[in-house]
Amino acid sequence: MRIRHIKGAEEYIEQSPFVINEPQSFQGRWKEAVFGNQNPLYLEVGMGMGQFIRTHAQQHPEYNYIGFEINSTVLYKALRRYLELREGAGQPAEPEASNLRFIRQDARFLAEDFGPGEVDRIYLNFSDPWPKDKNANKRLTSPVFMKLYDKILRPDGIIEFKTDNEGLFDYSLESIPECGWELTAVTRDLHGDPELSKGNIMTEYEEKFSKKGNPIYKLIAKRR
Repeated sequence: MRIRHIKGAEEYIEQSPFVINEPQSFQGRWKEAVFGNQNPLYLEVGMGMGQFIRTHAQQHPEYNYIGFEINSTVLYKALRRYLELREGAGQPAEPEASNLRFIRQDARFLAEDFGPGEVDRIYLNFSDPWPKDKNANKRLTSPVFMKLYDKILRPDGIIEFKTDNEGLFDYSLESIPECGWELTAVTRDLHGDPELSKGNIMTEYEEKFSKKGNPIYKLIAKRR
């Protein structure tokens, strides 16, 4: 479904103190330079409206979070919602009082934004399945992207992947191990899994698909 562009979205994003407009300038020093601490750094690549990472950041102030979203209209809406919730909770509007930042950028540039081993965890939620074979390299669990994650994740870092697309999930079950990663957890029914469902935070898409009765697939991977 095509998302209608919101006029002025780019300008709003560029002026937001919660958005990092030149992420490459912080490569290798995100924790101290941006967040002012040495807490673990978690990324969500393709965050959509931001419900997942926003909730994570609220529930876990001991971690730093960065949400990647390339679509300016979607990021604009996510920012507006985030600020509304902060205001409603009586929280300061200054980024220094937050453990969450945002980046509008294609995930292909991850290795230019972060130094080796700088990231502790990566979340991939309901990514575009790119169903045609000619677009396989655009899938966020393809070898192209797994190599990028390998560069920026710490040695014991992990990747968590959720989708409602069975074809993409089956592809990921093959692609990820072929890239030298170990699947430590796999389920084809996340909400019915007594272990993996514990503490599960749903994205907007997850709520929508679940209400339709769609099964949610999840896997967790780490390096061998």
